[in-house]
Amino acid sequence: MLIHKKSDVIPSEITSKENFENRRTIIKAAGASLLSASGIVTGLFNNNANAAISKQKINAYLKSKYGADEKLTPYDDVTTYNNYYEFGTSKSDPAVESRLFKPSPWTVSIEGAVKKNKQIGMDDILKLAPLEERIYRMRCVEGWSMVIPWIGLPLSKLIQWAEPTANAKYVEFVSLADELMMPGARVPVLDWPYIEGLRMDEAMNPLTIMAVGLYGEVLPNQNGAPMRLVVPWKYGFKGAKAIVKIRFSETMPKTAWVKAGPREYGFYANVNPNVDHPRWTQSSERRIGGGLFTRRIKTQMFNGYVEEVGQLYSGMDLSKNF
Repeated sequence: MLIHKKSDVIPSEITSKENFENRRTIIKAAGASLLSASGIVTGLFNNNANAAISKQKINAYLKSKYGADEKLTPYDDVTTYNNYYEFGTSKSDPAVESRLFKPSPWTVSIEGAVKKNKQIGMDDILKLAPLEERIYRMRCVEGWSMVIPWIGLPLSKLIQWAEPTANAKYVEFVSLADELMMPGARVPVLDWPYIEGLRMDEAMNPLTIMAVGLYGEVLPNQNGAPMRLVVPWKYGFKGAKAIVKIRFSETMPKTAWVKAGPREYGFYANVNPNVDHPRWTQSSERRIGGGLFTRRIKTQMFNGYVEEVGQLYSGMDLSKNF
């Protein structure tokens, strides 16, 4: 079953300021995630129930060169306009429906083509490398985009810890699908659990991160708490959220959207203005947060990260490997 496009006008652009502020108050009271790591993050992953209703600051992280000159998408748009079908198919659903989600305690299983199957908790993941802020452009296949200051660590550090064997050609990411905490997972709009994947060289690229925060704060539930994948040169659906399993394999994973619509959603999902989605143009995009009449801007190849990732696809026909 494919979900056809609804209006991409966001509530903050059509709702009165008074009503929007009231909604923000409710959402903020209901929705932020919890987390803690060796003095790096205040309350990061602690099990205090009160942490679920308050923002959690990340006290120490490095600033990176990425996106230093970008205009950020407003925090309220980033956290109330989300694709996260485990909490509903409407863009506004996740911020409301994720309020009872509990991202702590959290453990990630490492499986497949590795020296040894094992598990790792969030506190130990956060010790693998210093946290770093990466301001990345994010592009959705539906034609809208954002600029988000993610905080995370290179995925390559987690992969090195996992110790994959020479047979590992791909990395598969499996998201949580808990019907009690995730009402959307009770509805078969996709083949749950949500699965995404990368080729090993894509996963090891310095741009690829595991995000645990945004805007200097712990990742909210609706944005993928406690940990999500961020691959900025690919369309947003590649960013698996609430990851509970990482599996290394010799063969290409069967990902959620490829299974749902193979003619519309390819495994690579690289941002490419020259290859349109059957229902949406990819040549231009609308930056969220600029108002109802925001002019569309030209979409850049690989979302503007050609220098960093273009060599990964040398010689490939990107109209076939879409």
